[in-house]
Amino acid sequence: MVMIFDDIRKILSDLGFPSGDLRDLPTSYQKFEDGADFRIEIPSINSVALMEAILDESNRLGIKINRLTETYGIFRHTETEIKEMVALATNAGSQFIMSIGPRASYDTSATAGSVQGKSIGYRLRGQEQVIRAIADIYRAINLGVYSFLVYDEGLLMALGKMKASGHIDKKVTFKVSAHCGHGNPLSFKLLESLGANSINPVRDLDLSMLATLRATVKVPLDCHTDAPITSGGFVRTYEAPEMVRVASPVYLKTGTSALKAHGTQATKEEAINMVRQASIILEMVNQYYPNAKQSPLNAIK
Repeated sequence: MVMIFDDIRKILSDLGFPSGDLRDLPTSYQKFEDGADFRIEIPSINSVALMEAILDESNRLGIKINRLTETYGIFRHTETEIKEMVALATNAGSQFIMSIGPRASYDTSATAGSVQGKSIGYRLRGQEQVIRAIADIYRAINLGVYSFLVYDEGLLMALGKMKASGHIDKKVTFKVSAHCGHGNPLSFKLLESLGANSINPVRDLDLSMLATLRATVKVPLDCHTDAPITSGGFVRTYEAPEMVRVASPVYLKTGTSALKAHGTQATKEEAINMVRQASIILEMVNQYYPNAKQSPLNAIK
């Protein structure tokens, strides 16, 4: 039997899935639990010195950074460093997320470093690496970290079950990284069912695709407004207000266009430029979608 597009659209719709991308860009009326539409996130904060520089500059410019995300890997930091970053984020009223290690790019796999294998570079190889990743989470929890960046769907499933069964505290949250490569509503529905608390789509989805993701899941979306050259080098400044309008509740991930690559150790000058980019994004949202509300600091417990 030959299936035409309209038949497939109806089947998907009957199953509770979108029948296509929402090209009319409907406004989202979903909110964060505090009633806000968006939050500002700066990722790739991979050292104490970088976090200090970012917080100092954000204070100088008078902007609110709701979420600070580390992407180097928990196991790449000393206990003292983790405690210092936790303290800095807590004092600033910002949520602090740490990325789980190890992952394939740190493993002995030649595949993970090859041209075709880079797509698996952040996932886990073998059950022992899953066990080590879970141990990495427990290490960070013991040091005061309660939010984690997840790169592997299987690990997310295990963590979701561990959280449901009481082996991980209910207040712990899991954010799915863009490095997982998800960009369609069906994948997002699956990730939400596995226990994701927020999901980062691939960085180059257009607004109609983001609107469709929002219509499919309830968890916040984490959307890049810019990226380093190694991830495309785009700067979607003028689209940021529309990202908020169609994808609320949304984390606007900003600042990494100042970096050479994700997951690197940035300089103080790069830190200042990351915050500067965040301030530009806020200016654009305030100008072109003035009704949008940003969460205050200390909104995330």
